[in-house]
Amino acid sequence: MSVHPLIQTLGRFYGSERLLTRPAQLMAYESDALTAFQQRPAAVVIPQSREEVIETIRLCHQHDAPFVARGSGTSLSGGSLPVADGIVIALNRLNRILRLDAEDRIAVVEPGVINLKVSEAAAPYGLYYAPDPSSQSICTIGGNVAFNSGGAHCLKYGMTSNHVLGMSVALPDGEVVELGGASLESVGPDLPGFFVGSEGLFGVALEITLRLLPIPQTYRTVLAAYGSLHAAGDAVTAVVASGLLPGAIEIMDALAIKAAEVGAKAGYPTTPALLIVELEGEESAVDAEFAQLMQIIEETSPVEARVAQTADERARIWKGRKAAFSAVGRLAPDYIVQDGVVPRSKLGDALAEIDRLSASYGIDVANVFHAGDGNLHPLILFDGREAGALERAEELAGEILELCIALGGSITGEHGVGMEKRAFLPKMYGPREMRVMEDVRHSVDSKSLANRGKMLPAG
Repeated sequence: MSVHPLIQTLGRFYGSERLLTRPAQLMAYESDALTAFQQRPAAVVIPQSREEVIETIRLCHQHDAPFVARGSGTSLSGGSLPVADGIVIALNRLNRILRLDAEDRIAVVEPGVINLKVSEAAAPYGLYYAPDPSSQSICTIGGNVAFNSGGAHCLKYGMTSNHVLGMSVALPDGEVVELGGASLESVGPDLPGFFVGSEGLFGVALEITLRLLPIPQTYRTVLAAYGSLHAAGDAVTAVVASGLLPGAIEIMDALAIKAAEVGAKAGYPTTPALLIVELEGEESAVDAEFAQLMQIIEETSPVEARVAQTADERARIWKGRKAAFSAVGRLAPDYIVQDGVVPRSKLGDALAEIDRLSASYGIDVANVFHAGDGNLHPLILFDGREAGALERAEELAGEILELCIALGGSITGEHGVGMEKRAFLPKMYGPREMRVMEDVRHSVDSKSLANRGKMLPAG
């Protein structure tokens, strides 16, 4: 690859203000939220229009230069890590909501639009965008599409793939294709579903058509404290077995609770385990479900149970939960956030084994997870200044992923494979499945330019 002629061409195209090449300028782009991986790109470009994105991709293809699309850089799997001698396409300035149709309940957005901004724009029409990852106040829709983000309420409403109706996409050679449309009813293969979760290997989404939902008429949010994680897990099993489908079911352990209190002062009780269950929908239905839920909670013998009485109290509960990831940084200089999935029936086994591994390695692990669908988020705390600390933390993280596979689960629920879990994909899938994935990728990107080295081996 001859990157210097490419940078010269990009310089004529972007000018010095939107083409970053100096080391001090590139430093902010050397990693994403998984800071254990760092790589300096050859250059960063900051397009302001879809046409500039398309032309940049065409130039990269012409010069055989790998490229990575990046939004806010909140990926926790190294998914937006730059490629050596490659180009980073920073999409933050493509942040317009191009269309919001309240009657059809859709929003057409550019990839740099912040997740929460969609709901804020839709709120005057009584609508909102359902996927709500913990980073929703800063993460972008383009990144959500790349990694099929979920969030606390994915139990009831599903992942990003369940809310993307159509996309305009620039393929890795710069060709623009339209996938899906604006209708809930589609004909033929689910091409948007094919693209969502592909981690940037199939190109860059330029415009995304999102499905909006009516804002629930009412919420009932319950906070229940338990004497052990096992007891909280039993409560989850009881809620699900009852036939209730809450909007969210979350569990936090003592260390995660401590972090949330430090970071958000949510007013959580001091307890070994905290369960958050939220019902939402029409008032009459929620009232009936709430009575059933409270009976189940009472039967599971919590140490304490609270019900949010106001919107502010509900917001405070969720602020603590969503702040847990970042707040853990106040408990340790470094941490790794894992993202494995186990069957709900195996949650107790998984947590017991994680506790055993934590003790065996002498490394603290804070557990925060979407209990309703078995999506674990163990946060492995370490001090990277200590010799060998990162390697031991990564070894522990790997054992947790292998545990998820052994229990019949997955190595990722919503954070993606990225760089971090690439070596574990062949442990989850056989040679034939891996070969099919490689073939599909090369059929779209024969030069492996788009986000090279992520998810699948480079080449």
